Amino acid sequence: MDAFVALMRRYVVDYTNSHDLAVCDEIMEPDYVLRMGPHVLAGRDEVYKPATRRQLEQFPGLGLTVHDVVSNGDRLALLFSEHGASVRHAGAVASWRGLGLYAWNGTRLTANRVEQDYLARRRQLADGVPDPVPSPAPAPWDTAARAPDADVEAVAAAWAAQGAPPVGDVVLDDGRERGELVDAREVVVDDLFSAGDRAAVHVTVHGTYRGGLPGLDDHVGDPATLHAVALVTVTDGRVAGGQVVRDRLGLARALGAGVRA
Repeated sequence: MDAFVALMRRYVVDYTNSHDLAVCDEIMEPDYVLRMGPHVLAGRDEVYKPATRRQLEQFPGLGLTVHDVVSNGDRLALLFSEHGASVRHAGAVASWRGLGLYAWNGTRLTANRVEQDYLARRRQLADGVPDPVPSPAPAPWDTAARAPDADVEAVAAAWAAQGAPPVGDVVLDDGRERGELVDAREVVVDDLFSAGDRAAVHVTVHGTYRGGLPGLDDHVGDPATLHAVALVTVTDGRVAGGQVVRDRLGLARALGAGVRA
């Protein structure tokens, strides 16, 4: 088994799905950093584990299902769903998509840049109708590392510089819409790597809100910042398909909706 993939199996099976925070000490460096939306959780013991503990307290039966794993040996992308019942919402059940871009030092994890579709989670907890969990990857832990490809990265970078728009078979968030949320004035590519014909990228899109979120029509044209992460396949010099996960809840909060997870 690829060493990075084996480490991520411990992350998913022994830590996340077992709710065993002690495993973090074995698979993460003490200065582990998680970046999600505008938030930076720096420090495994001081910040990261307490935040995770709060999540597990809200979702005591939380599970994580892996849909895709892509690795080049140095970097790894994990497409997943988390799902469970919230004790803060009278046991309402939700499942929501996430995508993390991980770094390691050959032994333990050092960082993760991730987005999760918390707006979809909020919708499900409010209406009491959970989304189905998509099919798991049939053999995620047998994923072999593939060499980076500069041409693939160039195509992905050009697409990301447009704000990671919906093209081809690219799925946005929970798959219910294909609309862009922000008219981009500036796009910062925060992270980008490839493995064969696959590319993983994180962007921060600065511009103006163009609409598409519930209850925010009065904010169309307001300044807006959107964080998004994508895992795509490049075919014949173009982005042909993949998954984008955007921090839609963070955007809604920043625009003044006053919504809560």
